[in-house]
Amino acid sequence: MHASARPRAADHRPYFFLSYAHTPRYGAGGPDPDMWVERLFRDLCGHVMAMTDLPAGAPAGFMDREIRSGEGWSERLGEVLATCRVFVPLFSPRYFASEMCGKEWYAFAQRAIQHQARSNRPAEAIVPALWVPVPPEQLPGPAERLQFNHRAFGDRYVTDGLYGLIKLRIFAEEYERAVYELAKRIVSVADSTGIRPGRPVDYRLAPSAFGAPSANPRPMQVTVAAPTRHDLPEGRDPAYYGDSPLDWNPYHPVSQRPLAYVTEDLVRSLNYQATVSSFDEEVLHFDGKQPPSRPEVLLIDRWALADDDRRARLQAFDAENRPWVSVVVPWNRDDHESRAREPELTARLEDTMPSKMRQGRAACRAAAKGVPSMEAFGRILPQVVEAAAQQYLRHAAVYPPSGGGHTERPRLVGPMGTDYATTHFIPDTLDFAPDAEDTDDSQS
Repeated sequence: MHASARPRAADHRPYFFLSYAHTPRYGAGGPDPDMWVERLFRDLCGHVMAMTDLPAGAPAGFMDREIRSGEGWSERLGEVLATCRVFVPLFSPRYFASEMCGKEWYAFAQRAIQHQARSNRPAEAIVPALWVPVPPEQLPGPAERLQFNHRAFGDRYVTDGLYGLIKLRIFAEEYERAVYELAKRIVSVADSTGIRPGRPVDYRLAPSAFGAPSANPRPMQVTVAAPTRHDLPEGRDPAYYGDSPLDWNPYHPVSQRPLAYVTEDLVRSLNYQATVSSFDEEVLHFDGKQPPSRPEVLLIDRWALADDDRRARLQAFDAENRPWVSVVVPWNRDDHESRAREPELTARLEDTMPSKMRQGRAACRAAAKGVPSMEAFGRILPQVVEAAAQQYLRHAAVYPPSGGGHTERPRLVGPMGTDYATTHFIPDTLDFAPDAEDTDDSQS
């Protein structure tokens, strides 16, 4: 048999991962409140099996009750989130208050972002379901941005959610319709998106996609210091560049999308509002005396330092004390030109930005020394964003309340001026490892 005539390998991955918030029992010895979620799961699995060619014994879906006693809980969750085809979050007020649910969402979302970077096609593989309706103003950014028409599942579903339909017998028909339509959507999205399996994320250490509870949007600036294809150093391959610095794609050809927009997606998946700009056009870099207006991630192409004017401006930028700006230096281990001139590029960077090369916690120093692959970039970016946000809160302007008399301690005002509790996200094995001298903010 010719290779082209060989049958395609069977794909027995779960069609969906059902993500839900566990409801605590009310009273001692009361019934298990999550039994209704399990019923929904079984009903969905039945429909998916009927709509696909999955063989007997293959999992149609996954929920955490499927984890067997003695099985590694975190490892099993990470494995399924890295292989399932569709992520199905059950919306409810309790869901968005759950850090665990936010971790599940993030683990799947970063995989979809990596898939889109490789294919340059949208990878909208999150299919939300209403368990208990949630007011739009209470949705975190990643949920609010989903383009999804819930009314296709029925008006009663929109007003009462699946929990209301499953609990009241008079809505049995509406429940069956909603579950059937949800299963159809799962199968359709799975088949049309074709999201690739990814590397498992350590679920215990992953950040939450919902961020910290906040009354205001959290801003994050993403700035790119890179040349265009029109002003490259002599002999530099233009395949990594475009007409704008924002077109820089250091992980070409593995990635088909410019890194600025992959970064924007990753930052938004952490519940920030991202703004993307070029360092060449960012006039705020010239005013180091002003307090910061937002935290920032600065992406630097080492080849950009061949331009004397840009190098001088980056050098002046480095001389200013801006700990709320985290520097990331992406490079591609498969870029033969960069590898051949590694000593020269590294020495020029260290001479231009000595402060940023040794500033901040270990993850920030590692990111500034160089991130050699797209996968490593996706793993370290949450820590870099976290560090920039924390330093912004420490250095932003504070204003005392107006009027005389005794006042409370001044607090931050503005888009980041809320109670902001963050979680530390330490990566799994990278091409670089945090050292033992991680003093967090000792260089700030």
